[in-house]
Amino acid sequence: MRLRQTWRWFGPSDPVTLEDILQTGAEGIVTALHHIPHGEVWSIDEIQKRKDIISRARLTWDVVESVTVHEDIKTRSGRYAHWIELYRQTLRNLATCGIKIVTYNFMPVNDWTRTNLDLTMSDGSKALYFNWYDMAVFDIHILQRPGAERDYPIEVVREAEHRFSTSTPESREHLANVVMFGIPGEKKSTLQEMRDKLALYKEIGHKELRENLSYFLSEITPVADEVGIKLAIHPDDPPYDILGLPRIVRNISDYEYILQSVPAESNGACFCTGSLGASFENDLPEMARRIGNKIHFIHLRNVKKDAAGNFYEDDHLGGDVDMYSVVKELLIIQQRKNESIPFRPDHGHQMLDDLNKVTNPGYSCIGRLRGLAELRGLELGIRKANGWE
Repeated sequence: MRLRQTWRWFGPSDPVTLEDILQTGAEGIVTALHHIPHGEVWSIDEIQKRKDIISRARLTWDVVESVTVHEDIKTRSGRYAHWIELYRQTLRNLATCGIKIVTYNFMPVNDWTRTNLDLTMSDGSKALYFNWYDMAVFDIHILQRPGAERDYPIEVVREAEHRFSTSTPESREHLANVVMFGIPGEKKSTLQEMRDKLALYKEIGHKELRENLSYFLSEITPVADEVGIKLAIHPDDPPYDILGLPRIVRNISDYEYILQSVPAESNGACFCTGSLGASFENDLPEMARRIGNKIHFIHLRNVKKDAAGNFYEDDHLGGDVDMYSVVKELLIIQQRKNESIPFRPDHGHQMLDDLNKVTNPGYSCIGRLRGLAELRGLELGIRKANGWE
């Protein structure tokens, strides 16, 4: 038994077509209905329409990534009860259409965050990058979040001031657009919209956000259990507090709290080696062992960190993550569960002919194809060595 090979696709507007994906060797698709506003119900008609497009390309829709959680739910304010009921209905509709794994995240305001979407690597390919100095430039000087300078070491504040004072209006606008890039195909935030959203979290710290997540799960897991859906929470990316916001899915302690506070069958994890690997404190093979059978979906990618915690996305078998040990642990879990766990090669370098194309950052075709090929070979070697056929 092997891990099920899947590929993230952002829908009909994705520069990487389903025909392209079929040639990569991937078997299943990971996608979402990004055109539907956050919180609104995904109707059976819309779900089935997307599923039919995928089926005609001789692929299957294996995983939803993501059914976005409305900000009212995260803050447990406004119309949160209304949005939870709509979330329940979306889960029911997905199950009706035969889609049984749903990934989501509980990152406040901003989704995954980088400060550079095209860092040039030594071989000429391009990678995603996160730099704390540039993050401070955005936070302190562009966003002008009150008290932001208190959240950074003094040397970071000083370097950020220097970088901002020597930057151009064009470079500042570019940095802001990168930090607020969000999910391809979804509406982008303005600076003022981000300030307004941040204000909603003024009284919400780690404890409050954890409690809001537990409440949300207590409300949706009965439906997920009933219809046979597996929920997979994605870790925070990066796994650090940013923009004065609490991050609560960063390490094994966070995952154990989430899984134990609502011990439902459906409540599980998306194990993302890139997000979790960006933290010095995380021992990924040990994390995989402890989360165990609750791993419902897997993202495999790698990062390389420096002493200050800045990181870039490295080759899938490069970087700081011991991918051999991680994949071996995941295969042990799979043998125990006796069911194939879906994984996807997460992100990839923009390289070769893709350097001449407009691509979604991190989601060009050739870099992910390389990653999938490398991971497929690594998995085969581990399975053969252990007799897991």
